[in-house]
Amino acid sequence: MERIKEIAGQLLEAETSCEPILPITARYEGLQVEDAYQIQLQVLETKLQSGRVVVGKKVGLTSKAMQTMLGVNEPDYGHLLDDMVVANNGTVEVSRLLSPKVEAEIGFVLKSDLVGPNVNYLDVLMATDYVVPTIEIIDSRIADWKIKLVDTVADNGSSAMVVVGDQKTPIDGLELRNIGMVLFNNEIEVGNGAGAAALGHPAHAIAWLANKLHEFGISLKAGELILPGALSGAVAVKQGDSVTAKFGSIGSVSVTFV
Repeated sequence: MERIKEIAGQLLEAETSCEPILPITARYEGLQVEDAYQIQLQVLETKLQSGRVVVGKKVGLTSKAMQTMLGVNEPDYGHLLDDMVVANNGTVEVSRLLSPKVEAEIGFVLKSDLVGPNVNYLDVLMATDYVVPTIEIIDSRIADWKIKLVDTVADNGSSAMVVVGDQKTPIDGLELRNIGMVLFNNEIEVGNGAGAAALGHPAHAIAWLANKLHEFGISLKAGELILPGALSGAVAVKQGDSVTAKFGSIGSVSVTFV
């Protein structure tokens, strides 16, 4: 518990000061993924005590390529807080971040709770109010993105902000695995994909999350925004960049970095 509190404090300081820390896994031997989730929850508890509110959750590492890169066989997750939300067409100050990247995702907003275990993708679809186009801004409080699974899990799944589109689309009749996405940076295409990139269907990713959270006594709540994973690779951004993700029939979302 001492190590968990110590590392949580380092991550909080890195986020506040925008000064990265050396990889946790390089400095602390024997940390397991379970320890990393406890570090994440310790950071979360400190933020909640300061008045922040959980507004959703995010799933990461849903692509085989990312899992292979980090040597894992399942996704990870993080929490979304109220001060992480950016309005569509909003601006983000790069000075608040360390080494930001963007990912485009189909966001799910729930109309009822999802409580594991044994949640399946049909349960997710039945619990979904609507979907929204989103851009997740990821960032690493670990220097130079030199992360292993324990590093990114402890660091809230390397999440920083989420930009939420205006269009709210009910899922009735939508084939979510086939919804295409094209990501643009300064009007140049930098990525594309489809809903199937998130564990074959984004609802599968959310079902995994509901079941994983059950291990920690946490559930997905009605009204929360859930990000099921990126539809293409992460793209680094810098001051002056303007990013747009277009998702066909479910709309688009944009953000500018200043």
